[in-house]
Amino acid sequence: MENNETVYLHGDLDLVIIEVRRIASMEFVSEHVRRFLKHPYIKVYLGEARVARTARVRAHDSQNPVWNEHFEIPLAHPVDQILNAFVSAKKIVMGELIDEWFPVVGTDGTHTAIRLQITFTPCNINPIYANGIAENYAVMCSYFPLRHGGKLTLYQDAHVIDGRLPDIKLGDGKNFEHHKCWEDICHAILEAQNLVYIAGWSIYHKIMLVREPSKPLPNGGDLNLGELLKYKSQQGVRVVLLIWDDKTSQDKCLFKIGGMMQTHDKETRKFFKHSGVTCVCRIIYSQHQKCVIVDAKGHENNRKIIAFLGGLDLCDGRYDTPDHRLYNDIDTIFKNDYHNPTFCQGKKGPRQPWHDLHCRIEGPAAYDVLKNFEQRWKKATECSEFTRICKLILGWHDYILVDIEHISQIASPSGTIPNDHPSLWAFKENDPENWHIQIFRSVDSESVEGFPTNVFAAKEQNLVFEKKWAIDRSIQMAYIQAIRSAQRFIFVENQYFIGSSFAWPCNKKTGANNLIPMELALKIASKIRANERFGVYVIIPMWPEGEPSSSSVQQILYWQRQTMQMMYKIIAEELKSSNVENAHATDYLNFYCLGKRDDGHTQESSNDSASEAFRRFMIYVHSKGMIVDDEYIIIGSANINQRSMAGHRDVEIAMGAYQPHYTWIKKKEHPLGQVYGYRMSLWAEHLGCIENCFKDPQNLECVKYINNVAEDNWKKYTAEEYSPLQGHILKYPVKIEADGKINPLPGHNLFPDVGGRVLGSMTILPDVITT
Repeated sequence: MENNETVYLHGDLDLVIIEVRRIASMEFVSEHVRRFLKHPYIKVYLGEARVARTARVRAHDSQNPVWNEHFEIPLAHPVDQILNAFVSAKKIVMGELIDEWFPVVGTDGTHTAIRLQITFTPCNINPIYANGIAENYAVMCSYFPLRHGGKLTLYQDAHVIDGRLPDIKLGDGKNFEHHKCWEDICHAILEAQNLVYIAGWSIYHKIMLVREPSKPLPNGGDLNLGELLKYKSQQGVRVVLLIWDDKTSQDKCLFKIGGMMQTHDKETRKFFKHSGVTCVCRIIYSQHQKCVIVDAKGHENNRKIIAFLGGLDLCDGRYDTPDHRLYNDIDTIFKNDYHNPTFCQGKKGPRQPWHDLHCRIEGPAAYDVLKNFEQRWKKATECSEFTRICKLILGWHDYILVDIEHISQIASPSGTIPNDHPSLWAFKENDPENWHIQIFRSVDSESVEGFPTNVFAAKEQNLVFEKKWAIDRSIQMAYIQAIRSAQRFIFVENQYFIGSSFAWPCNKKTGANNLIPMELALKIASKIRANERFGVYVIIPMWPEGEPSSSSVQQILYWQRQTMQMMYKIIAEELKSSNVENAHATDYLNFYCLGKRDDGHTQESSNDSASEAFRRFMIYVHSKGMIVDDEYIIIGSANINQRSMAGHRDVEIAMGAYQPHYTWIKKKEHPLGQVYGYRMSLWAEHLGCIENCFKDPQNLECVKYINNVAEDNWKKYTAEEYSPLQGHILKYPVKIEADGKINPLPGHNLFPDVGGRVLGSMTILPDVITT
């Protein structure tokens, strides 16, 4: 490259790998290598990041194999060259079609030629990203298409007590309504007449869904989750559970181990044994989807399918409200539900408050959530002995699940009713409350039934094909497209924040190559070049759940530090090259955590933790969501890390949605719809108030106000003497230098009370576990 200049390939690469000539002479190679060369494949790297991999070809002419494999690859990479075929990055940036043969020299000196077709479309000239959320905005690289006529209910935390959060006025003059997640789930289960399907990372039969009811409970509402599900199964409702099998847990006779992750999987399965509830534990990377699917009352006497999804598992430690109590009601509301994995057994400390995001989907998109469950269930049970017997002897197929097409009472897609048919809509298109909703996943053919088995069929279904597996990577694609389409601000809440390792200061080969952190940094850089304001707000937990000094937590914090420093360096360099005076990277990008402190200071005893003495603790941010420009929202189970975004590791589900009558293009002004109300409600929870500047998060006035509150709260949180916090928001305890480098806040190398280095440290754990 000329002058060793780094070129950012930021846009969409359309790549066709056509064929290769003269792979190698077969005369002098070993039998092992000869077998391999009969089924060759190609990997595509940009710098340290692998961005594509062809399928293996079974060619008669193994020295001149033909693929004709087409890839659509989002890029946000700093590279000098692509593929060892020496295609100049600057040539790619020109955007013209490249259709050429390129020489490739192998490490053993062999010469090969590869034919490629390459077209690159930079983000700044791609009309898809030019105008925010346009009419019928959809993520094209997704297995499930955009659905119309939807209804979406947005939840913050498991429960909201009436009157605790301020009123938020929407564009139609009404107030934003604060719904109650677990209470709504309980009522939905009780009202189901045909099916209750639940998928979770953890499901605990002993938890109580409703603890502070806002309305009368039907019969059965006072039961714990396990008894509630048994009660429904006795009414003839098909109740099916799909949970993750933690192989470190055991519950056999007198031998009982809770497991590393304390998911209660064996305990829950044992509870439902010999009952009408079917519970299957699935051994995969991590079954991380959190869904509840039920039939509900529809139009007139008909039934319909509704689905809940998001970050909340139905297990211990998840019930909380925006108050995030540490000690209050610990013997009543939170009785038998104490959860704080930071402290070892026998050490006394506050409960760990829990903050999360969740939603309820009605309309055509709910049937896509149902289809996901059916695909997953069929794969999870295909090898079970009971399933084989039923299929062989009785001729049963998918005997557990309800075939809703054969229940006339339930409205559903069929051979004559398309998936997006108006008869399935919750709202008409001209109704201002209408939503457009799209379901996304991270999943592969190892975890779902029915995925295609060849590369060309996978392409038709918007799936990626690698080795022999089809992969749905649409959650990451949804985040990328939403970030690129953003015009003003982005608000993120997530349990983890790790990615774009190909551009880290070090450890570039870690393999955490998801693009989300780099896309955020490049979005800010592009706005700085255009002399436009833009704000990115990211809320993460103070530390990942567990003991902060443990190897796993320290390594995750180290990856997080690498990610943050990469982003701040890009922004700092852009400020410098654009000659922006009196500006700092934190004028554009900020990280926060949440904490709670109660009045009073107790004398520390041998069994008390320091957190107990100071009556303070972090609020664990378990959310997995993003809001863009108050018009588009993503909520799901996926973390911002490689495990959740890769598609072939943790199994995830999410939804992206907007109200077509409440977009910037439609309103010609700030859209004050449900997304706006939800974001303002979250900010009211975190900041303890609503200010006028919150209406324009991109403005520097808003950034500085929030930063001032967060910094002041951090000082109060860590002080010896108690002072009440304003809300819960805290500055994440790092200092950002002018050049983007990250250091701990002075005097805070370790987390308060619990220890563990704020910036983390490298350990001997395999990268694949912690990224």
